[in-house]
Amino acid sequence: MNIKTKFLGEVEIEQSEILTFENGLPGFQEFTKFILLGLDTDLPIALLQSTEKEQIGFVVGYPFAFKHDYAFDLSEEDKEQLQLEDESEVASYTVLTLKENFADSTINLLAPIVINTKQKIGKQIVLQDSEKYPLRYKIGIAKGSGK
Repeated sequence: MNIKTKFLGEVEIEQSEILTFENGLPGFQEFTKFILLGLDTDLPIALLQSTEKEQIGFVVGYPFAFKHDYAFDLSEEDKEQLQLEDESEVASYTVLTLKENFADSTINLLAPIVINTKQKIGKQIVLQDSEKYPLRYKIGIAKGSGK
């Protein structure tokens, strides 16, 4: 099927690759179907695009590429909602806010997007430690491989 996207125009996707966010994303609760669109296999970033509304799309990044010691635990409630059976089913992303100067861009470490890659279920989780995981972590100070 073809969808219109915020950043790439019209693209063809497979129905089987659509992710379900039961509660949507914070601020966008009415949209529950998204797809992850890779940009380049050498880049630790992708696009999380709503399949329901063209204008709802986010640049997301693999957080460990920007902050190598990034880690968080999922609650039992989160694991249940994501229907996780094994850690190997988990993929985590964070929303990036891109600036003209890439080093000034930020990633949202406070609210990772967690995806069960097997069941195609996603959820954005808000962590409790905003000092350790800032909402706007500057990529310019990142110490991961994506620097």
